[in-house]
Amino acid sequence: MGKKRWSIIFEDDHIIVIDKPAGMLSIPDRYREDIPNLLTSLRNHREEIFVNHRLDKDTSGIILYSKTADAHAKFSALFESRNIDKRYMAIVNGLPIEEVGLIELKITLSKNKRKQMVIDQKGKLSVTKYRILETWKNFSLLELKIITGRMHQIRVHMKAINCPIICDSTYGNEEGFFLSSIKRKYRRNKDVAERPLLSRMALHAHSLSFVHPFTKEETTLTSEMPKDMKAVIKQFGKILGPK
Repeated sequence: MGKKRWSIIFEDDHIIVIDKPAGMLSIPDRYREDIPNLLTSLRNHREEIFVNHRLDKDTSGIILYSKTADAHAKFSALFESRNIDKRYMAIVNGLPIEEVGLIELKITLSKNKRKQMVIDQKGKLSVTKYRILETWKNFSLLELKIITGRMHQIRVHMKAINCPIICDSTYGNEEGFFLSSIKRKYRRNKDVAERPLLSRMALHAHSLSFVHPFTKEETTLTSEMPKDMKAVIKQFGKILGPK
């Protein structure tokens, strides 16, 4: 058996909650089933697995799957009725105007760019709450709570308030985040290309909170921020300092 690229946060008779690494699909690709994905991998280890929600490929963190049809129905109802509290952490370019804010904007699928969403008054209302956890000059660490669950919602909303997520090449302008971009006296090695501190979008699904429909227990499950995002934050503190 090959080494797993994911780990189990919680499991009972009804659900399995996974810590998904960045770079891994939540479900099979529509056109290429041979690309590794979490759902297929889980089905190699459990008899049945049902999808309740998804994370973008480059988003790391907590994701919940059901193990029975009954659990799938009950947890799907929780998601649809917004009775599951979903929180994310994101490192963004810029500083939001308000320390705590609410973004209410309609978004829809772009007519011009494949697999992209845009702000459009004809779209579906999308609601995101945020609060600033920390700032460093031109960068912020935010906690985000999504009230609705639209495709790319957080990414589109962050772009809309001029605080795109770092390394979001779709809604921002960076393919990678480099130390040289924040360190004035960075010494480049002419013979070796600089490696990025972060090479994927800085968005992490941090927690899920809900009343378990079977045990009736109030449940909060969390995923620790991954090392790559921690490394960026550490360098911000050393080089940029607080705002």
